[in-house]
Amino acid sequence: MIIADKISSLRKQNGWSQEELAEKCNVSRQSVSKWESAASIPDLDKILKLSEIFGVSTDYLLKDTIEETSMEYTQADSGNGMRRVSLQEANEYLATTEAHSNKMGLGVALCILSPTLLILLGGISEYYPDKITENVACAIGILFLLALIIIAVPLFIMTGIRLEKYKFITEEPFEPEYGVTGLAEAKLKAYEKTFALHIAVGVTLCILSVVPLVVSALLLEDSILHILFVDLLLIMVAAAVVLFVKAGMLQESYKHLLQQEDFSPEAKELNRRMGPVAGFYWCLTTAIYLGISFYTGRWGFTWIIWPVAGVLYAAVDIVGKAILQRRK
Repeated sequence: MIIADKISSLRKQNGWSQEELAEKCNVSRQSVSKWESAASIPDLDKILKLSEIFGVSTDYLLKDTIEETSMEYTQADSGNGMRRVSLQEANEYLATTEAHSNKMGLGVALCILSPTLLILLGGISEYYPDKITENVACAIGILFLLALIIIAVPLFIMTGIRLEKYKFITEEPFEPEYGVTGLAEAKLKAYEKTFALHIAVGVTLCILSVVPLVVSALLLEDSILHILFVDLLLIMVAAAVVLFVKAGMLQESYKHLLQQEDFSPEAKELNRRMGPVAGFYWCLTTAIYLGISFYTGRWGFTWIIWPVAGVLYAAVDIVGKAILQRRK
């Protein structure tokens, strides 16, 4: 493999355009294009710069006899029992997470939105019984609810399958190759403002979502507007959740590669041991939510179970990990 092929291959592995690589090297895009087409060869200082940018040796760039090394590693490759993560794997993991964060957010939003038609038609059947009967409203509403859930479930499954191959990054200790930590740090820093904006907008939507419902309850008599405002609340909460999920998944992907905070090797071990508890807790929460919602029919209010469950789970998680640490 000649230097032109190596520059092109390394650039693509990092997900950079020729313009982006040119900017990092302080050259024009045309210069990078000539390097990759073998029309010219980078001078010595650019070779050193490329070596630093790509995290490879100058020998690798200059010697045609040094072939591209495999990016697949086993746990024994690191020499200390941990799997190594290459720059290519890191970029693929980040790209996959970014691509599927929207799908995960959409799936959660669809679940939140699923009872909206049931609530709306139920209100219409109550206030305008001549327009639609209660049984018909219930049947249509439940079919709509099931349809949205049927759409959401494959999104969850698809995301899980795509990210399954990177489970060793999210759940196991690993050794990052040269360049991985720098990549994650740069992306995390660049994403800070976007993350803060998504969270701020999401929190604002959640706060504003209850305003119309509260105002109508205080100022208006019994009216179908109350029903409409319940649906509006769910729509705004669903929009906020999309922002929360996307922002959270992207930020966590950078911290996974950095093995920081809740994703340090020690924390991963505690999370692994807490896994069965989390699974049981959220299955129980789902059963309680569906049971109460179907029994009372008050879908516009039972959603509060989820934020309450989230807060309670934080306490369960802290207590559980404290017990495990003491036993350890």
